[in-house]
Amino acid sequence: MAVVDPAPDVASALKWARTHIVLAEARILLRYVLQCPASRLIAFPEAVLGAVEWAEFRLLVERREAGEPIAYLTGDREFFGRSFHVTPAVLIPRPDTELLVELAMAHFGDKRSTRVLDLGTGSGILAITLMLELIEADVTAVDRSREALLVAMANAARLGASVSFVLGDWFAALGEERYHLIVANPPYVAAADPHLEEGDVRFEPATALASGPQGLDDLAAIVSGAPVHLEPGGWLFLEHGYDQAAAVRGLLTDAGFSGIASWKDLAGIERVSGGQWLGR
Repeated sequence: MAVVDPAPDVASALKWARTHIVLAEARILLRYVLQCPASRLIAFPEAVLGAVEWAEFRLLVERREAGEPIAYLTGDREFFGRSFHVTPAVLIPRPDTELLVELAMAHFGDKRSTRVLDLGTGSGILAITLMLELIEADVTAVDRSREALLVAMANAARLGASVSFVLGDWFAALGEERYHLIVANPPYVAAADPHLEEGDVRFEPATALASGPQGLDDLAAIVSGAPVHLEPGGWLFLEHGYDQAAAVRGLLTDAGFSGIASWKDLAGIERVSGGQWLGR
């Protein structure tokens, strides 16, 4: 990769970078290196980078050009108005997942002491957000990955969220605990889906993406296990793939849930399905 030498000013660094990656991403990476707001890049285009800053910026641009996600390069991604630390041990938060928070708030926003379970917490975005948004919520977050839990715990500490973290496979480590609300954004991509070899997802943990030949294995496991861990009247909300809403509604019906529905994301795609457990 040809580079400008010696260390250039901001304008020249961005001019070089945009021949390799899109300008918006180049600005994000340069702001990360310089630890500055976007306004500084605009106000001081003539500011000269230090040699170390220039070397770091070049390396980040090269890594991004090779396909590595911006969120992993900067270690940061926003979710529901808060900044979360992310690493390659966890999925990168997506805006679509905010629909789970919105549904939880619509059903429990006026209630106190809601017991919440977040399955497959990853970076902790759902557990931490619900802890901070719901009134006096009691939140438990589960993940099978120790590395993911360490990321989630660090995010909880940084954001001041008191969440109980449990290492385990879905409900296996929860005993007979019951909750008013269970949320999950589990793996739901078919194992042979060619998209797993494209774009940013190539760098994300495969175990957090794929789930069986149709992508339904983990969704089915959660639906079948949820009734034992829901209080009567409790709700289960699940994020799923763009074409899986009908299948997930079928799973909920077979498990005995009521009030089953699917909700659309910002793109108008049925992205979350759920139902209420009335007990048997």
